[in-house]
Amino acid sequence: MAEISNLDNLEIFPLSPGDFDGDENFDKLAESLPILPIRNIVLFPGMVIPVTVGRQKSIRLVKKAYKGNRTVGVLTQASPQKEEPTKEDLYRVGTVAHILKMIVLPDGNITIIIQGKKRFEVQEFIREEPLLLARVRFIDDNFPPKPSRELKALVQSLRESATKILHLNPEIPREAQIALDNIESNNFLVHFLSSNLNADLADKQSLLETFEGVQQGTMLLEYMLKDIELLELKREIQSKASSDIDQQQRDYYIRQQIKVLQEELGIDSPEQELDNLRAKAAKKKWSKEVNDHFQKELQKLQRMNAMSAEYPLTMNYVELMVDLPWNEYSKDSFDLKKAQKVLDNDHFGLEKVKERIIEYLAVLKMKGNLKAPILCLYGPPGVGKTSLGKSIAKALGRKYARMSLGGVHDEAEIRGHRKTYIGAMPGKLVQNIRKAKTSNPVFILDEIDKVSSDFRGDPSSALLEVLDPEQNHSFLDNYLEVEYDLSKVLFIATANALDTVQPALRDRMEIIEISGYTMEEKVQIAKKYLIPKQKKDHGLDRKTLSFTDAAVQKIVEGYTRESGVRALEQKIGSLIRKITKAIALEEDYPKQLTPKDVIRLLGAETFENDLYDNNDTAGVVTGLAWTSVGGEILFVETSLSRGRGQLTLSGQLGDVMKESAMTALSYLKAHTDDLDIDYRIFDHYNLHVHVPAGAVPKDGPSAGITMLTSMASIFSQRKVKQHLAMTGEITLRGKVLPVGGIKEKILAAKRAGINEIVMSSKNRKDVEEINTTYLGDLTFHYVDRVDEVLAVALLPEKVLKPLKFEFPKEKEQRESELENVTM
Repeated sequence: MAEISNLDNLEIFPLSPGDFDGDENFDKLAESLPILPIRNIVLFPGMVIPVTVGRQKSIRLVKKAYKGNRTVGVLTQASPQKEEPTKEDLYRVGTVAHILKMIVLPDGNITIIIQGKKRFEVQEFIREEPLLLARVRFIDDNFPPKPSRELKALVQSLRESATKILHLNPEIPREAQIALDNIESNNFLVHFLSSNLNADLADKQSLLETFEGVQQGTMLLEYMLKDIELLELKREIQSKASSDIDQQQRDYYIRQQIKVLQEELGIDSPEQELDNLRAKAAKKKWSKEVNDHFQKELQKLQRMNAMSAEYPLTMNYVELMVDLPWNEYSKDSFDLKKAQKVLDNDHFGLEKVKERIIEYLAVLKMKGNLKAPILCLYGPPGVGKTSLGKSIAKALGRKYARMSLGGVHDEAEIRGHRKTYIGAMPGKLVQNIRKAKTSNPVFILDEIDKVSSDFRGDPSSALLEVLDPEQNHSFLDNYLEVEYDLSKVLFIATANALDTVQPALRDRMEIIEISGYTMEEKVQIAKKYLIPKQKKDHGLDRKTLSFTDAAVQKIVEGYTRESGVRALEQKIGSLIRKITKAIALEEDYPKQLTPKDVIRLLGAETFENDLYDNNDTAGVVTGLAWTSVGGEILFVETSLSRGRGQLTLSGQLGDVMKESAMTALSYLKAHTDDLDIDYRIFDHYNLHVHVPAGAVPKDGPSAGITMLTSMASIFSQRKVKQHLAMTGEITLRGKVLPVGGIKEKILAAKRAGINEIVMSSKNRKDVEEINTTYLGDLTFHYVDRVDEVLAVALLPEKVLKPLKFEFPKEKEQRESELENVTM
């Protein structure tokens, strides 16, 4: 690749007309020329320029030409940024150049001084490797031999324009005028001015491609006149900027002109805008304090110069005040049956939330005035917490507003910025109420558990005032500077976890837990909501395609692993897209999807549910665990090996789970007689407790009774009851404590083929809240103590191949008896 060296400081040296016009050996050139691509400049006949050559192919070409007749054809790249130009990237008209001098630089590059000789046009490129070679047609300069009056006028105009540019542009050296005066050849004059013209690369190339001399000169004159016009405008602007016109007089004059123009165009003048603001303020239902503050700001605005920097800031502030819906409320719909129907139509299940909203409506209907509750919907992703807000707004007949708190770490997002800051604006609460145009919308505070804090403040602390019914009637936004009543706003926060929510903030909210959906609920949600929605989104009629319950169940079990239905909707959408494609291609497709169709269209199942294993091995017990995507079963495996009573725990267990294992072992050691366990085992055998799926971190106290049962089984070599699972925390005194996530754990047990579940009696209330149709034929054993757990879980019979425990004294006696028999 060849490029211009030091282009900013490039010096162009015009040759004398004699050197330019009279090259007797030039006509002896062959019609095929080696081509040197250059960029960022166009070489004109008679001009001398330096060129740095860096591309290997170009270096070889230059060295070969320099050893020969020193002649190359120079073509300019149409795209200067391209590093490896091909023949398609080069203009077809260029200049034959003679290499005057070649300098080899230390970095391996070559700088050459070339002189333009004659224009040529490429007829065809003969080859590209090893050097670019082209067959060309040489083009003579075409100026009339006898100058006409028109030609004389053109040449004179070019000289005058060049002189004018020299005077207007101080950056051009004065020596250029001397060079211009010494040029006598018309051909060389045009090429010299074209080469030094301040124009784009494409414009210079068009001059080179204009072969008729007068036409080229005329085009050059047009470009020069444009340059003169630009330079004169530049000088005029500079002159205006440096003049001593009185600024106040100038501003007044311009304002008067703007005022006249605004009246002509029908645009409101500042005075008319102020009158409009007064008219809007007169209709507002705000308090006397707010009205006084508004009038004060309006008077300040009236005294300001409309051209001052502070004027639009104050105008924005007073416009915000009149746009806010002060004491303006939408009328609630007190038709409780209609509200219940709206909630049921939009969401399946979620009975607690629906019941709470209907209760709120009922009290509001009876009393006529009630502070809105602050609700917090807490549950895993995808269960419909955010979309429920829209349904609640629809059921109440209120406007809907939403603010996402995920990643918010600036207190000003809640309270707004003070007006003294550049770019100040109100907080998102005030902004959303302004958009809602009512002071009692349903306001969703989405992802309240993901609020962060840094040096700019703590937004969760700012929310303390917003979500406190005793304080939010006088909420103060830093930008608004006057109190605003938020007590009628129905705030609904959503969260995936409560442990990251500030305790004081959590205390202000009414927590409503939304647990994951059961299999039956997911099937119904898919059939009633997701499938019709996806059909509509993909342009299918309701009768075109249907899903069997078994097909939906297969999608849920084999392709999703979640508490909600977000991934389920995505998979249903994927299936419907495949069917839509088949319809568009006029291919056969199943009218009713079955599990086989699901596997064929979606491929192999992504997930496999853990199923119950047999009870042939001692020390293997099934536990129940809660995860963020629903419940799971887990196996606790225990084994014994001869040693010194060491305890090993594996499976990436957390601290709480490890402590549960230690507690279980300590309890068994303290109650060996009650459990019929030989105490010597603890000193002469190592115990290893493992929870499979070692790559998955596990923690929590709910595996306590599971670990204890597993240890008791391995120490006693008794079988564990078939199709039994358990969950619960233990204490050193042998008490069984309640745990959470009961609904999800029960669903996981049901999926895995479990028939009986052991849990704390204090979890009975959690089971009673679950719809009995989802429990099926599950049997629950409610216990208070560990011995009750073992009575249910351990069978009297031993496993098929029980371990035979041996201790040091027994081992020595047996070896002695064997020696006596041998003798």
